[in-house]
Amino acid sequence: MNFADLGLSPDLLKAVSDAGYTEPTPIQAQAIPPVLMMKDIIGIAQTGTGKTASFVLPMIDVMASGRRRALMPRSLILAPTRELAAQVAENFEKYGKNHDLKLALLIGGVQMGDQVKALNEGVDVLIATPGRLMDLFERGKILLNGCELLVIDEADRMLDMGFIPDIEFICDKLPESRQTMLFSATMPPPIEKLAKKFLKNPKRIEVSRAATTNKDITAFKIPVQQRQKRETLRWLLRHDQVETAIIFANRKTTVRELNKSLQSHGFASGEIHGDMDQSSRIKELDRFKSGDINILVASDVAARGLDIKGVSHVFNFDTPWHPDDYVHRIGRTGRAGAKGRAFTLVAGDDAEAIANVEKLTKSEIPVFGKKDVRVELVEPDTKSKPKSEREESDQKSEPKKRSEKPKAKPEKRAKKADQAEKPVKSKASKPKTESTAEDAGEWNGPVPGFLDISAC
Repeated sequence: MNFADLGLSPDLLKAVSDAGYTEPTPIQAQAIPPVLMMKDIIGIAQTGTGKTASFVLPMIDVMASGRRRALMPRSLILAPTRELAAQVAENFEKYGKNHDLKLALLIGGVQMGDQVKALNEGVDVLIATPGRLMDLFERGKILLNGCELLVIDEADRMLDMGFIPDIEFICDKLPESRQTMLFSATMPPPIEKLAKKFLKNPKRIEVSRAATTNKDITAFKIPVQQRQKRETLRWLLRHDQVETAIIFANRKTTVRELNKSLQSHGFASGEIHGDMDQSSRIKELDRFKSGDINILVASDVAARGLDIKGVSHVFNFDTPWHPDDYVHRIGRTGRAGAKGRAFTLVAGDDAEAIANVEKLTKSEIPVFGKKDVRVELVEPDTKSKPKSEREESDQKSEPKKRSEKPKAKPEKRAKKADQAEKPVKSKASKPKTESTAEDAGEWNGPVPGFLDISAC
């Protein structure tokens, strides 16, 4: 099947072809025809499956005819975060380039002036976060009684962020005759209740079991002491052929501290979290997309809605508090059929959280071991050394007393240490395959304790 089989217009098909796509994903193939037939939709699909295009593409054709009016958007897309709303807007601009459609993006963190001006001129597609939309509605800057089509995207995230009362209020202000689409990666009971209340005889499309993880993602957990998390993370960043990575932490303070720590160890990293204003967040994302940095440390504000190609790894520095967030976090890699790897560092305090994740996904996350490392690990051979050398080596490994002055390291050893600290950026690394050990170097130093070589 290709996009031409789905009933889309020639102008839209040309835009899709120009974007480099020929075959629809399962969610797109199943959702586009009924949307064009003006049916209500419940779409359940894991992140990274092309869910956004499954409603953006048919909406462009549906909105192609009609007249826009001031303050009265013809269609409305609700998204939980600024990043996701901006991502949807990018999709409309990319695929709607051959259509005369006007869109407006209503998000917090930016001035209202331009947004109000766009509404006054009339828009066909309004993309908004609930908070900013409610603010403008209460100020009398927007009317919702002319909306013909509503999309609620990432509905389960709306639930987590406490937006459901706002969604119910907004739905009550919309015409009853509208077409409604609800998309979500998971379908908890409150979302089911919302769908029953506001959708009429919806077609349910489920391309994967609710709360499943992407089959293209190889996931591991690593039991580790809390104080060893940073060291373990750095080891993985240097020895798992990391090209680009997103590292998630539960707290904004942890994001800031971890980013500073990585930068001090020579990594090209940046950060994004809820305390940053919108322009700063966009700037950091642009640096990540362009390759100026290849590591992004993030809070859950970035767990959904970011469609960045080529993210090879996701690291959960903290196990997410909400098990649903695990699915969305690791979904930042392995997108559009690409392969990805995900690691979750599990300290003692994370035991309950990781158990909830495995209960939700109905699968046990394997423990990372020696056989899973993507560069060859060589165990130091101390038995073959003469006894005098072994004793000397043992003495060197003993911690020094405070009164002792550190001895200067030989130049060669210092140079080698500097090389070990230097990160490998994505642009400098060669394409790698997951099935073969790479000749990019071996780990000849002390093997990290979390691998427990003797037990492997």
